[in-house]
Amino acid sequence: MELGLAGRRVLVTGAGKGIGRGTVQALHAAGARVVAVSRTQADLDSLVREVTSPSPQLCRLLGAEPLVTAPWYTQCPGIEPVCVDLGDWEATEQALGSVGPVDLLVNNAAIALLQPFLEVTKEAFDRSFEVNLRAVIQVSQIVARGLIARGVQGAIVNVSSQGSQRAVTDHSVYCSTKGALDMLTKVMALELGPHKIRVNAVNPTVVMTPMGQAAWSDPHKAKTMLDRIPLGKFAEVEHVVDAILFLLSDRSGMTTGSTMPVEGGFWAC
Repeated sequence: MELGLAGRRVLVTGAGKGIGRGTVQALHAAGARVVAVSRTQADLDSLVREVTSPSPQLCRLLGAEPLVTAPWYTQCPGIEPVCVDLGDWEATEQALGSVGPVDLLVNNAAIALLQPFLEVTKEAFDRSFEVNLRAVIQVSQIVARGLIARGVQGAIVNVSSQGSQRAVTDHSVYCSTKGALDMLTKVMALELGPHKIRVNAVNPTVVMTPMGQAAWSDPHKAKTMLDRIPLGKFAEVEHVVDAILFLLSDRSGMTTGSTMPVEGGFWAC
């Protein structure tokens, strides 16, 4: 299926690892230009090297000559790395406020600070909502204002979780941020729809990213979750990436305000 993403400029947060990294790779392969945002410079450096391949010839094929004043891959037009901590409002505004025209947005950056409910700390609460929810509002405002000013349509995909609608032990703050994100998605769709900007969410089950592996590496703990998933398995990164790309594309042109489960039937039980 042709998704028509070639030539589009896409901003992806949390691009250094996991779902975000896989999304950047898939978008680049589809011919999109990607603004890759991460708080870890080393992750961005390795991503750009990996995606663009250690060959200056590839950049030339993509239309850019490597510059001698910087590592060649930082000049390749396919990937534009931006290093910023999205939990810092002022730093984010400075880093992304002048990022230029963006057609599509993937709000993927998130953290999972797992604590039993009776042990939840103010620090974990504040940090989680800063990154998982407040940053989505800020980055989406920046992108949406640009789209409206240019008078063009666009699409935003928020990466949520099955935890937005099902309780998970030790995930009280994380689940709360994702429940709020689902409702934010609907309100954004309502208010941005008249401007021809679609907003949807994808809601994965546990995904075998480094974060997912860290949280679910205990076989006993994993079994309690797997027993609730009819397909009997956790998701791989590509399952989520495929859903994201579909929602970004014009193939989902009549879909907005939705939450798309990628959870093996977990919500059906």
